[in-house]
Amino acid sequence: MNNFFASVECRKDPRLFDLPVAVCGSIEERHGIVLAKNYVAKKYGIVTGEPVVRAKQKCPDLIIAEPHYDEYMYFSRLAKEIYLSYTDLVEPFGADECWLDVTGSRALFGDGETIANTLRLRIKNELGLTISVGVSFNKMFAKLGSDMKKPDAVTVIPYESFREKIWHLPASELMGVGPATRATLARFGIHTIGQIANAYPPMLKSALGKNGLSLIEIANGRDNSPVISEENAEPIKSMSHGTTTARDLTTHEEIKTVMLALCEELGHRLLALKRKACSVSVALRDCNLQTRQYQCHLDMPTDSYSVIAKRAFALTCEKHKLSAPLRSVTVGVNDLIPSSSPCQIDLFTDPSDTVRRETLDSVMDRINIRFGRDKIRYGLLYSSSLSDVGEGFGFGKINSMMAAT
Repeated sequence: MNNFFASVECRKDPRLFDLPVAVCGSIEERHGIVLAKNYVAKKYGIVTGEPVVRAKQKCPDLIIAEPHYDEYMYFSRLAKEIYLSYTDLVEPFGADECWLDVTGSRALFGDGETIANTLRLRIKNELGLTISVGVSFNKMFAKLGSDMKKPDAVTVIPYESFREKIWHLPASELMGVGPATRATLARFGIHTIGQIANAYPPMLKSALGKNGLSLIEIANGRDNSPVISEENAEPIKSMSHGTTTARDLTTHEEIKTVMLALCEELGHRLLALKRKACSVSVALRDCNLQTRQYQCHLDMPTDSYSVIAKRAFALTCEKHKLSAPLRSVTVGVNDLIPSSSPCQIDLFTDPSDTVRRETLDSVMDRINIRFGRDKIRYGLLYSSSLSDVGEGFGFGKINSMMAAT
């Protein structure tokens, strides 16, 4: 989906289509970077990930739009519903990208290029957004094709002529070649995809490990990884939730409140996914941008966010010396198991408190689902001592990550 966040914002206000627009994090909440930009802003050299201040220097008339993640996910779901009407093999790759295996759909809907153009027109007419589609015989080349021509375009990379089509492209165009890998390849005189394909395998293995051999296979079109639908994807084994606060945290009481708010969302997700966590982790970044990470096992698996928050805070107090104010806090839950999994309790663990808290948190979660977010919460989250940290319950926008292993 082309310039997804910015395109959704322009769709809401058509007057913005011909103006330079960038979706940016809040400077006040210290997330002041460009998250997405439209093509008008791109002409000024504005790139994703650069500070808002620098972007405004390049384009003083740049219109800054704050992100609306719920709306982006809404359009992401609508697009996926359209994809699913052509194949059940749809593998999301972020909010704005998907792989589709249409091998079994060609008898009904035409060849890959025909299906791609049908999708392109449907997304434009039904959602008011544009997509770029890559059509090829494997996932990596399909991804590469989707990036070759933008916006609102289809690029076909056939098996018979993929060498002529892509081997002359810069190595960085290949998925898996980031800045560090590109620099390493350049030291060996490798600058194009074709040069990767014809590189001496022991040399790349020595320089990049197994990833070097993988890049040679991909560049030669030997990627056989299947498109995996969400129903058949590996179960989620870990989740994390973090925030950069509007001001530095200087006391344990502030840290405790922020952790409880983070765990509230984690608990909601655990209940929705019917998962329990066996361990908890915390990542703390101070004002000097030094990050410390700690992890420990829970006494028993749980989906109670108050239990998780209590253990995360205890872990922080045990392991971390608050020598500098904290800029950001992240809490993670790991080793997730189905809620129905039997749990072996040892002689020295009293499960009654955890069970009571799980029941309480589950009831609170159902109330909030039924009557609206934040209708019932722990009183600590309304602490006046954090009223100036950020909006809502002590901080601003939160960054989340879900990982499957």
